[in-house]
Amino acid sequence: MNWNLILKLSLFGLAMGIATAFIIPSNIEGIFWLAIFIICAYFIAKNCTYMYFANGFCLSLLNCVWIIAAHLIFFEPYMASHAKEADMYNNNLNHISPRIALIIIGIIIGIVSGLVQGLFAFVASKIVKNRAIPFQD
Repeated sequence: MNWNLILKLSLFGLAMGIATAFIIPSNIEGIFWLAIFIICAYFIAKNCTYMYFANGFCLSLLNCVWIIAAHLIFFEPYMASHAKEADMYNNNLNHISPRIALIIIGIIIGIVSGLVQGLFAFVASKIVKNRAIPFQD
């Protein structure tokens, strides 16, 4: 696992967590994520020698932590700018706290996006010429 690369690439998740709380509406958030997934898959394929899927999956799990933390810290602005999500957290899941619902749903989305990011990284590894030096004993 290339933890240094994963940590650096996860800053996209931190940026998106803050940006979605204040700037980016949910109806165009997917476009940003698609671009981020492609960019991250490229860097994983370029800088890792193996375990492409696992690196992509772990990256998305770390992104999930950043995003959940940002949405909890900026809970009020996030809810104010994301009416559909606020309605889901407040009405459809009325037997648990909206913050707890945000955490649970965020983890589920993190796992699913990890599967997607892992797949993107694996596919990119088949396309991109790798420049990383393989580990040797």
